[in-house]
Amino acid sequence: MDEVRKVDTGARTVTRQVVVDAPAAELFAMLANPHRHSEVDGSGTVQRGVRGPERLSQGAEFSVAMKMYGLPYRIKSHVTRFEDGRLIEWRHPAGHHWRWTFDEADGRTTVTETFDYNGSRSPKVLELLKMPALNAKGISATLAGLRDRYA
Repeated sequence: MDEVRKVDTGARTVTRQVVVDAPAAELFAMLANPHRHSEVDGSGTVQRGVRGPERLSQGAEFSVAMKMYGLPYRIKSHVTRFEDGRLIEWRHPAGHHWRWTFDEADGRTTVTETFDYNGSRSPKVLELLKMPALNAKGISATLAGLRDRYA
């Protein structure tokens, strides 16, 4: 079974990658549907309450119920990059981005998830709150869960 790997994508990014025994189109479809994000999330923060389209596209907006440290809240995200079947990225209201890429070869897909806080309004605050390390843990759990789902 393929392990979740750390990938160096530069300063103020957290990136992990895993190979999943599933076609890219199937995996992309799951992440392109914000109503399914809670079933994929390994961090435990993404909840089921979603407002938005069934399928994301360039420029789409969606909001998600979240819960962290026992406190519920809601965030509204904006899709900033969308390459059907290959890449999807959305911007959090605080300015950071979540990016997913899907690269298929021989029926297996390399899935890469990135938390990019270069554009954050307060990157130092995120670092003080240890969000990069917390997100690294959540991303690793998410990707391991995705891998195991298709094992």
